Amino acid sequence: MRSIPLGISCLSINTNTLNSKKQTQAFFSSSSSSSSSSSSPSCCRVSISHESSSPPSKLGVCRASQVMELFPTVSPEIVVREARIEDIWEVAETHCSCFFPNYTFPLDLMLRVDRLVAMLSGFTVQHGTRRTCLVAVVGSRMDETFFLGSEDFKVGGLDGKFSLHRGYVAGILTVDTVADFLPRKGPLRQRRTGIAYISNVAVREKFRRKGIAKRLIAKAEAQARGWGCRSITLHCDFNNLGATKLYKGQGFKCIKVPEGANWPQPKNSPDVKFKFMMKLLKAPTAS
Repeated sequence: MRSIPLGISCLSINTNTLNSKKQTQAFFSSSSSSSSSSSSPSCCRVSISHESSSPPSKLGVCRASQVMELFPTVSPEIVVREARIEDIWEVAETHCSCFFPNYTFPLDLMLRVDRLVAMLSGFTVQHGTRRTCLVAVVGSRMDETFFLGSEDFKVGGLDGKFSLHRGYVAGILTVDTVADFLPRKGPLRQRRTGIAYISNVAVREKFRRKGIAKRLIAKAEAQARGWGCRSITLHCDFNNLGATKLYKGQGFKCIKVPEGANWPQPKNSPDVKFKFMMKLLKAPTAS
């Protein structure tokens, strides 16, 4: 089954989005020799929403979602965890309000429904690869004791638990090992293994500059280590200085693409250029 990541649109929308040395040769030559099956290329919109101190704007807030504002969070506690079925509308809302802030009703509602459908179908990936969406939830409780549903019930790779203290989604991030945007290996152009890839980093405007993006990235790195990955990568928009500073502060390094090399990258507007960034992951130390 062909997978559709969170960043892939079922609608045909052309828009500018913001995105995003250990020796390159040494790194890629150390890739695992195990191969994974190739799949048809997909067009992915990978975007990084950098944090800003500008005042909150109501643009990009779907009217169908404004009812959530009637229930403000009462706790500043932030919990970063994997997304669940109960989060999918707020994940779609966060994605669209960050990357398509100027769209108004009814197109904003159509975009959110499109994101929701893409999320439900996009986390079914080919055998041997992994993909998950992480959410930063404000007002949640660390000890989420009371749940409805079961972890055995899955929809699109998301568990069907419903928490009585769910909180409010303030930020999102997708991490995977599908390797669609990594250079292929060898003459047979095999997919690379052992490398995780970050995309769709977004934080709601009123929650920015609170360290949420850093916590999402740290959680993604921990997830990648749990999958056995030795490094984690991403693409960042050349013009997004805020995102570049964030990633460098988290230990990512810009990797120079060899001259003449045709490395894959997110398919956005033609005038958007990306930096390829990578961070080597340290193996967890035994206690």
